Amino acid sequence: MTTSKTNMPPESGTDDARSFDTRGAEADRHAASEAAQRNARSALDRDSGTETPSLKLAREYLSLGGRRRSKIDDNITTVRQWDEDPPAAERFWQERVETLSKAERKQVEDFLPTINTP
Repeated sequence: MTTSKTNMPPESGTDDARSFDTRGAEADRHAASEAAQRNARSALDRDSGTETPSLKLAREYLSLGGRRRSKIDDNITTVRQWDEDPPAAERFWQERVETLSKAERKQVEDFLPTINTP
């Protein structure tokens, strides 16, 4: 018996069809990820030298050893903290971030590493 490969997708509902769909979906995810990384690099190159006040605050907090992480789900940002911040970072957060309006604080939180970031 000779087995040949074709570019035709397998019949819907079969195990082969599910496998075929998975490989296609994986390739789509990979292509989308690469495009997002290219776009981010392009935006960073274009915007180098321009830092918003919220980005500056987030970077300063992180430079002090801040450990809070953001969780963004359906455009709703929450902040998680599993480990205590060093005293300087905690003080900075309380004095410079928590005192901001809700909208300004969200902008800072959006620049924190996400819970999915290593």
